[in-house]
Amino acid sequence: MSAIHFFEKGAGEPVILIHGFCEIGEMWRDFAEALSSDFRVICPDLPGCGNSPIHSDSITLEEVAVLLQEWMEENAIHDPIVIGHSLGGYVTLALLELMGSQLKGIGLFQSTAFADDEEKKGMRDRTVIFLNKHGLDTFVTSFIPPLIPEHKREAFQEEITTAIDQAKQSTLKGLIAYTHAMRDRKDRFEVLKNYPGPKMMIAGTLDGAVKIDASRAHKPAITDYYELDGVGHLGMIELKNESIEILREFCGKGAAS
Repeated sequence: MSAIHFFEKGAGEPVILIHGFCEIGEMWRDFAEALSSDFRVICPDLPGCGNSPIHSDSITLEEVAVLLQEWMEENAIHDPIVIGHSLGGYVTLALLELMGSQLKGIGLFQSTAFADDEEKKGMRDRTVIFLNKHGLDTFVTSFIPPLIPEHKREAFQEEITTAIDQAKQSTLKGLIAYTHAMRDRKDRFEVLKNYPGPKMMIAGTLDGAVKIDASRAHKPAITDYYELDGVGHLGMIELKNESIEILREFCGKGAAS
């Protein structure tokens, strides 16, 4: 049995929502509630995050994809639509490469199919140094707020506090392992481009983690492209209702395909 912790809501076509770095499945709670009237919405904790253990000091996205494939089989999750935020999008693409047409549709929510460039790889290395030196709590407390544009942070203070509390439910070992996995991941643009099913991307015009120009470069490989104007890296918080409706529309198309 896989040790993937998850919650689910609703019945019907399965939709898997995969959280990002310093996040847990619980971040999708409002999305699952809203979408459960139409779909079986399933929200896992990735290994090393929330209530899912990690059994090694290192993990690759390919290994995570295999674990999720086994978890799907154990829980009778067939032909799902898979949508991932940030790191969750990288995992989604690794799943796509592994499972191909067994996925009914995929969505990249403020994520990218491109590999890290040298500047980003250097930032990942500095993240690991910081985590080892200062620990998980100090890191997530400094990491989360800048994901929302500065002029909005006061308005979203409660949501930022919740996001920090959820991030603290990860493990230090897990965060370090995923930082290395993100740094070393391969480019999967061609995997994305060659997949014939429905493909969605949601981008934020003020996203500091996934730059808008990089998101726009995916348009030739995407069937449904959306931009959230004035939004940083946490569109599911900053424009929650709009994001839910985008997912509802896309999943409806995917379920009908």
